[in-house]
Amino acid sequence: MALLFFGKDPNTNGDDCPTVWVDDEAQEFVFQGWKADAALLAKCLESGSIPDTEAVVRLPIRMVSAVREACDVAERSTVR
Repeated sequence: MALLFFGKDPNTNGDDCPTVWVDDEAQEFVFQGWKADAALLAKCLESGSIPDTEAVVRLPIRMVSAVREACDVAERSTVR
């Protein structure tokens, strides 16, 4: 796995979270974020089920530059 680091929340509280990576071998985005609380999870479930193997995480809008950079690199990848 080649995990490419793109950014950490500049306002992290010391928990090194949230963080954005791209796994260029698996062709996946990887996000570390805060777990959704019950209210957010309930709203998300209105759109459909969430399997036990998946999770809803939250990232602050201030992370948009790191997410955008990760998207740009993923989009330019020669392996798809």
